[in-house]
Amino acid sequence: MSARVEPGAPGRPLGREEKILGIIETARSKRPKFRDERITMAHGAGGKATAALIEGVLVPAFASPALDQLADAGAIEVGGAQLAMTTDSFVVKPLRFPGGSIGELAVNGTVNDLAVAGARPLALSLSLILEEGLEADVLRAEVAAIAASAHAADVQIVTGDTKVVERGCAEKLYICTTGIGVRDPRARLAPTALRPGDRVIVSGPIGEHGTAIMLARGEFELGATIESDTRPLWPAVDALLEAAGPGLRCLRDATRGGVASVLNELARASGVALLVHERAVPVHPIVAGAAELLGIDPMHVANEGVFVAVVAPEHADAALAALQAAGDGATFAQAAEIGEVKTEPPGMVLVETAFGGKRVMDQLVGDPLPRIC
Repeated sequence: MSARVEPGAPGRPLGREEKILGIIETARSKRPKFRDERITMAHGAGGKATAALIEGVLVPAFASPALDQLADAGAIEVGGAQLAMTTDSFVVKPLRFPGGSIGELAVNGTVNDLAVAGARPLALSLSLILEEGLEADVLRAEVAAIAASAHAADVQIVTGDTKVVERGCAEKLYICTTGIGVRDPRARLAPTALRPGDRVIVSGPIGEHGTAIMLARGEFELGATIESDTRPLWPAVDALLEAAGPGLRCLRDATRGGVASVLNELARASGVALLVHERAVPVHPIVAGAAELLGIDPMHVANEGVFVAVVAPEHADAALAALQAAGDGATFAQAAEIGEVKTEPPGMVLVETAFGGKRVMDQLVGDPLPRIC
């Protein structure tokens, strides 16, 4: 039997590592298919099951060029104005947790989807789904949190709706939002824009929101506390656009599925490889410790105030410096360059481990974490 030969290197047989990577590459080059008979919690976790649901059912059904981009917000043009629009739903449990609440998430999650699409947030719609029996004080507290967060993000709540469902049909309070923003002319962002040599930057320590939710639920009996990172991201995005301009290839906020899912989506969209240096990834010791005890990777844990930026190499230093100085001077101080874009193997994310080896970093599989947004 003849040995498999690597393309572009006549006569050189592939080693075991190349064969394995080739098999994975072939599998990932295909659009995910939805084969499940029923919806499970994994379909809302932001990993492989979510991708299969979106790309296998929703995108083909609606046949919209904007949806094909699978971006955080869709682009629309009205009377010559370049706008962006996004929508989201929030079902977090518990409603309040260290560092935030469902009301804050509803505002920040929506304005951040606009921000990473290169759009300055302008206005939100707000829909409240209330469970019969919800305490009025709880509702007042979340309405106040929504108002304060909207003020901090410099957006207005311009329309809304309220529904009440029977007791037992919701977990106290669900929130649905839609946001609209104006596209910044400096932004030329696309998930297909990555090029070999580009640098990968993360805006701060990862996994803090998902860890805060896990600990707040009290299901794991871990004696530690950490606060959610929920915050509006437009000030940091504005600083990056000013510093890097056309060198800023793409932005994505790393919510469900964490940084790992974002990187895998970008690698597939651009047909490139991403190499992440594990030692360079900022992780709070509590997040790292909780992840190790629970047998999960911090790269798969959700964030609500962290984004991934891919920047042309000649703009990387300026972009990182601008990001570290953005916000209140401390919020993004731990922003770091964590990797670079490569050519091979296309569509895959590799991690250079702290021990010097390499491993494939896949999207989140299954539903190992509680609902976090």
